[in-house]
Amino acid sequence: MTATQGTTPTIVLVGHGMVGQRFLEALAERGLTATHRVVVLCEEPRPAYDRVALTSYFSGKTPEDLSMTDMEFITTHGIELYVGDPAETVDREAKKVTARSGQVFDYDTLVLATGSFPFVPPVPNKDAEGCFVYRTIEDLLAIEEYAKSKATVGAVVGGGLLGLEAAGALKGLGLTSHIVEFAPRLMPVQVDDGGGAALLRTIEEMGLTVHTGVGTQEILVDAEGAVTGMKLSDGSELAADMVVFSAGVRPRDQLARDCGLTVGERGGITVDEQCRTVADPHVFAIGECALASDGRVYGLVAPGYEQAETAAATIASDEASFTGADLSTKLKLLGVDVASFGDAHGTAEDCLDVVYSDSRAGLYKKLVIGRDGTLLGGILVGDADAYGTLKAFTGSVPPVSPESLVLPAGAGESVQLGPSALPDDAIVCSCHNVSKGTIRGAVTDHQCTTVPEVKKCTKAGTGCGSCVKVLGQLVNAELEASGVEVDKGLCGCFGQTREELYEIVLALRITSFQDLLDRHGREEARGGDGCEVCKPAVGSIIASLAPTIGASGYVLDGEQAALQDTNDHFLANLQKNGSYSVVPRIPGGEIAPEKLIVIGEIARDFGLYTKITGGQRIDMFGARVEQLPLIWARLVDAGFESGHAYGKSLRTVKSCVGQTWCRYGVQDSVKMAIDLELRYRGLRSPHKLKSAVSGCQRECAEAQSKDFGVIATANGWNLYVGGNGGATPRHADLLAQDLSDAELVRLIDRFLMFYIRTADRLERTSTWLERIPGGLDHVRDVVVHDSLGICDELEQLMRAHVAHYRDEWAETINDPEKLARFVSFVNAPDTPDPVVAFVPERDQMKPDLPLLSIGMRPAADVLEGSAQR
Repeated sequence: MTATQGTTPTIVLVGHGMVGQRFLEALAERGLTATHRVVVLCEEPRPAYDRVALTSYFSGKTPEDLSMTDMEFITTHGIELYVGDPAETVDREAKKVTARSGQVFDYDTLVLATGSFPFVPPVPNKDAEGCFVYRTIEDLLAIEEYAKSKATVGAVVGGGLLGLEAAGALKGLGLTSHIVEFAPRLMPVQVDDGGGAALLRTIEEMGLTVHTGVGTQEILVDAEGAVTGMKLSDGSELAADMVVFSAGVRPRDQLARDCGLTVGERGGITVDEQCRTVADPHVFAIGECALASDGRVYGLVAPGYEQAETAAATIASDEASFTGADLSTKLKLLGVDVASFGDAHGTAEDCLDVVYSDSRAGLYKKLVIGRDGTLLGGILVGDADAYGTLKAFTGSVPPVSPESLVLPAGAGESVQLGPSALPDDAIVCSCHNVSKGTIRGAVTDHQCTTVPEVKKCTKAGTGCGSCVKVLGQLVNAELEASGVEVDKGLCGCFGQTREELYEIVLALRITSFQDLLDRHGREEARGGDGCEVCKPAVGSIIASLAPTIGASGYVLDGEQAALQDTNDHFLANLQKNGSYSVVPRIPGGEIAPEKLIVIGEIARDFGLYTKITGGQRIDMFGARVEQLPLIWARLVDAGFESGHAYGKSLRTVKSCVGQTWCRYGVQDSVKMAIDLELRYRGLRSPHKLKSAVSGCQRECAEAQSKDFGVIATANGWNLYVGGNGGATPRHADLLAQDLSDAELVRLIDRFLMFYIRTADRLERTSTWLERIPGGLDHVRDVVVHDSLGICDELEQLMRAHVAHYRDEWAETINDPEKLARFVSFVNAPDTPDPVVAFVPERDQMKPDLPLLSIGMRPAADVLEGSAQR
């Protein structure tokens, strides 16, 4: 078929990667989607996704998480997106593009954003079974499948950016990993010999084997043609049953060659400063397929975005040009910060190097300085926190000496130069060319008061993300400079944050809410009763620290009882009709038949509705408040205890059946889940905690959707943190891998206590991990590397919790004074609440909702709810 051209001019975009999507956004920003027909031919089976974050797939991100395409945007702007239907031919004379499907599209303007393809060295057997490239989501899916079933040792050809990420991915899949790099050092384009040495030491300490200065001569295969190893240029052989090629990329310019467009000697579609092809003014090329006017093919996303904006502006008859771009990069490779900016290798005449190196700590910092003191560039390995600020200072003379900028905090004359020292014309976000002045203007002129608002207003921080830390610092500084006072207090009673109140309670051993309020509350709140915000928050803090500060850990003891929310007040979950649900703990989801029978008998005798929960336990609904102690007594007698379904505490640790029963299992996930659940039961926290343990990479327990999740590997356990389901699901991030049982428990102890110590009120670990300065990297530094020197204290706090744990149900049924609160009417303790009634449904019962709506006593045919038989 032919898509006929009408009176509306047509723009055809060939390729829908990150740069292609940015081009579409630039068209929309200039109103061109309203005046033009826009057609997009996408080769991959999915629309644009974040290729920069591709490796995060192996840390729990799904292909959907990586998507950069808002289909509402596509629909709103009338963009015709054809997925899995690439352009096959271009007829420039007729101005037509033919897609693989056979459709033919007329165009007025053609934009080529075909990207690049992986370079595979021309070695024998390069296409053998077990050989892969590392470029697309489909590549990753194929690598994952092969690694799970046919490989134990993997080798990556290439020690650049993607090569190191690929090696880390193979290690995360449980493979012994090798890196083969022809250059004498890793990441030869970005770092020098000193930076390469620091990077090499750190990566080898992670268990990866690195071979530098050698090339691949041949892929060795068996009789069936499957990979068995590699022959290297030094004559040695490397055993491997999987090979991943990540030896660079080449521009995808074949479509341009076929239609007669000019291409460079080493590839790339030749374009002018407006990104218009030199051979045809109606055709543009942007991104990795384009040979820019300065003779470079740019493989980074930031220059591609700038080219996309230039092309869109030119099509809109606006003035714009692309004459070159900043090649600065900041990455985290295998958990190691690596950054380079400006003239990183010191090619300028008469430049000087200022270097700080600590091989033991894996740190390397080099600044390149001009004779006049101008900062020309630099390399940072192991600690790139200053990258955003230093990059913005490039081309100017910093206000302090270069030596002070590379020294670590606390060493010599070190200076931590903040972004407030930057000039207004300094570029903070190179992906979208956003200056410090523009960010300040978003706060002062557009009334943006948060980082997300500034991102939306300026696009800063929405590209590679390396500038987000500086962005946050600038926003806060500008708000303060504008006299905007943001009250960070917990509530109207306390001017401190929850984290600050935690530290006060811990340091001063404060054991009562009233004491804390009277000593540290706002002046006007002292002597009062507190509010519904601070009472449960402080109650949770005191409960979590109870063994350490000498308070009672029982939440219904004394003053603590008055601080609790409704659910905690009755140690059960309040339901729709005023009844409560009861959830006994079933550690790891494992339960003996005798205990199942007990639950069934209790549900039958009290007329309770029963349902299996998503946390692998049994919920019993419909208990009146006065029946709760009776139900608990029978459960406790049978060996059950509170499941804390009502509390901001650990709920469950799910598990699959693991290696005991499953033929795919590699570890005993059930035992580990039980051990973890019994260790952390009753641990009060800012929000509920959920966990799971999967016995293999198939992830049947859904550990990556939990606050802390554990996945078994052949070498131990991988620990994931910060996940959650619900309305805003988030996949957990990999914190550490290949841990022994003891190492796993130690890191979870530290993680949970650090979260409890620093999170805001009602803040899930997922939100906390994204909010806390430094994010996952900072949390890893604290709980894995003990960067703050508090891990001993965190572990001691957890040991105190474990040693002093008491079951709240058992405590309650053995205390007549506490039992007195479990009545519907204080002045008529033997009278049940008449509104709590039920009607039958599917062989069980449900709340009588019509009764609730009219507020009258139950009729004769209504089941008198939960009467004990």
